[in-house]
Amino acid sequence: MSRRVVRQSKFRHVFGQAAKADQTYEDIRVSKVTWDSAFCAVNPKFLAIIVEAGGGGAFIVLPLAKTGRVDKNHPLVTGHTGPVLDIDWCPHNDNVIASASDDTTVMVWQIPDYTPVRNITEPVITLEGHSKRVGILSWHPTARNVLLSAGGDNVIIIWNVGTGEVLLSLDDLHPDVIHSVCWNSNGSLLATTCKDKTLRIVDPRKGRVVANNFEEPVALQEMDTSNGVLLPFYDPDSSIVYLCGKGDSSIRYFEITEEPPFVHYLNTFSSKEPQRGMGFMPKRGLDVSKCEIARFYKLHERKCEPIIMTVPRKSDLFQDDLYPDTPGPEAALEADEWLSGQDAEPVLISLKEGYVPSKHRELRVTKRNILDVRPPAGPRRSQSASEGPLSQHTLETLLEEVKALRERVQAQEERITALENMLCELVDGTD
Repeated sequence: MSRRVVRQSKFRHVFGQAAKADQTYEDIRVSKVTWDSAFCAVNPKFLAIIVEAGGGGAFIVLPLAKTGRVDKNHPLVTGHTGPVLDIDWCPHNDNVIASASDDTTVMVWQIPDYTPVRNITEPVITLEGHSKRVGILSWHPTARNVLLSAGGDNVIIIWNVGTGEVLLSLDDLHPDVIHSVCWNSNGSLLATTCKDKTLRIVDPRKGRVVANNFEEPVALQEMDTSNGVLLPFYDPDSSIVYLCGKGDSSIRYFEITEEPPFVHYLNTFSSKEPQRGMGFMPKRGLDVSKCEIARFYKLHERKCEPIIMTVPRKSDLFQDDLYPDTPGPEAALEADEWLSGQDAEPVLISLKEGYVPSKHRELRVTKRNILDVRPPAGPRRSQSASEGPLSQHTLETLLEEVKALRERVQAQEERITALENMLCELVDGTD
C-alpha cells in the first residue's frame, strides 16, 4: 500500500490577513483611469496612490504611519497635464518617486519627510522623449539614477535621471503596444510582454532580443475565467509569486522550486471587495518580529487596505530561514558604469535588527555643461563681420559667471536642506 508523501515547505501555511480598520487609509479618491498598472507604490517611508484630479493628473503621498481618514485638503503631487498612469519609488532613495503620464512625459519628484502645506508642483526633473502616453516605469535594481520608461509609441527609453539624458532608446524591438517590462535581479536583462502576445528577453545595452517565443512553458496553471489583468509580484527571498487580479477580490500565491512540477499552489487570500490596484512593500519594510513575509496595499474605491502575509511561528526569535539578506537602499553601480557594460548584484543588508529608513537624501540633477561639449568635426561656417569670433576674454567671463551662479545655487540648496532638516526635527519633537 503506497503512502502519499507530503512536500516539505516552510511556506505551506502562509496566511493572509487584512489590517484592522484603524490601520487603513480612508477617504482617498482612487483614480478611475482605465489602465493596467498597479496605481499604488509603497516603500518603508511612504505610500503613494494615483488619485482623481481635475485639470491634469495627480497622486497623493502619505507617510506610512499616517493611517485613518485622510484630510480632503491633503497636498497632492501635481504637475502633469494628463492623467498619471504609473508611479514607482526609487529603490536607492526612499524620498524619490517617478511618475508617468498620458501627457507623454515622465517626472521625477523629491518628497520631503515632513508633510508639505500645499501641493508639490515642481518636479526635480521632467524627462521628455516619448511621442505618446507613458504607462510603464521601472527603476534599475542596482545602478543609481537609472530609470526605464515605456510608452504607447512602442518605445523603451532608459534615462540617467542624474543628468536628464537618454542613455538608451529601444525603438525597433516591439511591433505593438508594450504591456509590461521587468528587470532581472542585477539589471543586465529585461523581460517584456507585448500586444503581439510575445514574451521577449532583451539585452538593453546591445539593443537586441536575446530570447522570445518560448516553445513550451515549464509549468501551466489554470487560474479562472476572469478577463481582468493579473498583477504579479515575485519575492526572490522566499521564491513565492503572488498573483493579484485587477477587479478580482483574491490574491493567489505559489511557491516556485527548481524541481518538477516547478510551481506549487499554496493558498488564496479572498475578501469581499475587488481590488482596483495593489502596492507591494519591499522586504526591508516588513515587520520581521511578526514573521511577516509580504505586505500588500489593496486599493478600494475610496480607501487603501494593508494585507499582511505571515508564516506562523511560535518562537519570538529572529527567523533566519525566513529572512535571508535582502537588497538594501545602496546602489551597487553608477549609471555610467552600467552603461559601459558593468553588472553588479544588489548590495544586501540583514534584517536581523530590523530596518530603519534613512533620513531625507537630496536627489541632485547635474545637467551636462554645453561648454564642455566639443562641436562636431566638419567644415566651419564662415562668420560675418558683425558676429565676430567669441573672444577668449568673453569666454572666460561667461565661465566665471556660470561658476558663480553654480556656487550660489549650491549654497541655496544646502540652506534649504538644513531648514528642512530643522523642520523635520521640530515635527518629530512635537509627535
